[in-house]
Amino acid sequence: MSDIKLRVFRGEEGEGELKEYEIELDEGMVLLDCIHRIQHEQEPDLSCRWNCKAGKCGSCSAEINGKAKLMCMTRMNDIIEETPEDEVITVRPMKTFPHVKDLVTDVSWNYEMAKAVAPIKGPEEPDWKFSQFEAKRAQEFRMCIECYICQDTCHVLREYKKFDVFGGPRTMVRLANFEMHPMDQEDRVPEIKDEFGIAYCNITKCCTDVCPAGINITDNAIIPLKERVVDRYYDPLKRIWRTITDKASGNTTRY
Repeated sequence: MSDIKLRVFRGEEGEGELKEYEIELDEGMVLLDCIHRIQHEQEPDLSCRWNCKAGKCGSCSAEINGKAKLMCMTRMNDIIEETPEDEVITVRPMKTFPHVKDLVTDVSWNYEMAKAVAPIKGPEEPDWKFSQFEAKRAQEFRMCIECYICQDTCHVLREYKKFDVFGGPRTMVRLANFEMHPMDQEDRVPEIKDEFGIAYCNITKCCTDVCPAGINITDNAIIPLKERVVDRYYDPLKRIWRTITDKASGNTTRY
């Protein structure tokens, strides 16, 4: 056992400052344990979100030394090793979302984006049959724990605040989950292009780098969705072919 210093953000609605705490560090502790020890021994009104303490609920997201992580999955041994000796470990709330209190932010915008995504539209018969290969393609996206670390890290949202025109990587994962379902018949391509603004993503892969669930957001979700938009709106040969075949069949494709 040893003592360690932490600087934790304290304040409400964006106003506040880092406050330094010294606590006893036990072997095997994660950062969330340290926050709980501060609550128990020094600051009972310190606010943070947590639930499962197993990296499955996504509640305890915070910025540790400036990088968004899950507090319950951040071992103190690792963060001490990564922190320069002349610096103190800092814990701040996620920068991208409105601040509520201490380490708590308002992430409700993400739920509004989720509700805006059209659900799966498949055959009326409940007995859907498809191959395991087809099921596996979309299974990766169901691993998302909605921690919103990818949203917090995305520079389009974090730095440029494009909340009104871009859904962010988490929304793209939700879209990909439905779009790649083998039985889905819904046409979301116009919304992917316009409402969710996929063109704003310049595939820096920062979202993939921070995903605690290991989802390859950029390569497996965003790029395939971009390809669907390009095929629909920007490939002249395919657009001409669809126009001809749609007229022949009497169908109307949304462009």
